[in-house]
Amino acid sequence: MKYPNKLKKGAVIGLVSPSSPISEEREEQCKNVIESLGYKVKMSDNIAASKGGFMAGDEKIRGQWINKMFADPEVDAIFCIRGGDGANRIIEYIDLDIIRNNKKIFVGYSDITSLHFLFNQKCDLVTFHGPMVSSNIVDNFDDESKEAFFAALNSDDEYIYKSPANFEVGVAREGKASGIMIGGNLTVMCASLGTSIEMDTKDKIIFIEEIGEHIGNLDRHIYQLRNAGKFDGARGIILGQFARCEVDEEDYTIVQSVMDATDGLNIPVMYNIQSGHSFPMINLPMGAECIMDTDSKSVTFKIER
Repeated sequence: MKYPNKLKKGAVIGLVSPSSPISEEREEQCKNVIESLGYKVKMSDNIAASKGGFMAGDEKIRGQWINKMFADPEVDAIFCIRGGDGANRIIEYIDLDIIRNNKKIFVGYSDITSLHFLFNQKCDLVTFHGPMVSSNIVDNFDDESKEAFFAALNSDDEYIYKSPANFEVGVAREGKASGIMIGGNLTVMCASLGTSIEMDTKDKIIFIEEIGEHIGNLDRHIYQLRNAGKFDGARGIILGQFARCEVDEEDYTIVQSVMDATDGLNIPVMYNIQSGHSFPMINLPMGAECIMDTDSKSVTFKIER
């Protein structure tokens, strides 16, 4: 897959809302914070729009804004304002030829997982599971998140995940593996099954994160992936943040659920990677070649532009 060009100071950032909206006041804050980082801004006109109270306007308009930002020769990168709900509605309105012919930085997570699948699998484009403008950058762009954000976008030959202070990488099953990284939000991953953007996990490193789910629901999702054969043929699993996820017994967590679901499969499992719905939020290049090594507790990405 193609890694997009680096993000230079003074570049033009296109701000989009493929999922849920924000307020007009928050919209202005998003514009100001990106400009304060040294970039110019172009904004879609639906950021504060509402359809049903949970979508940033009509799905056709949201999809068309993705097309416009990728097609606009002045726009160097596209940052999502936030996640939420509704990104799966816009898939049919995205012009894949425009994306393929204008490979740019695209950043988001959570509900944006649908678009990672689309761009990774249909457009051969590396995208970024990283901080979003309203959700992270305006109020909580801590130094470790900021450093990793730009390192993932601008490194030359490789990008190495650096564990934030006090967040040591955990090893559940030992091993070394390499493959394209795919994944994102667990609920959205499961929602992709049976659709045109169904997650292809063969020979891949699967990354998984989630927010606000009870262990029973997490386990149900994990076993949906197992029963769909998504762990068969995968090369490894990396677990990110599971923010505000509740367990009934401290010794049965998402890690144990994944270990049960992959019992008999000789694939390494690492956890406590700080990417997802919490802070610090470390940028990960989805669709890039990933090397995971439990001996060194390292996660490294190859960069090919």
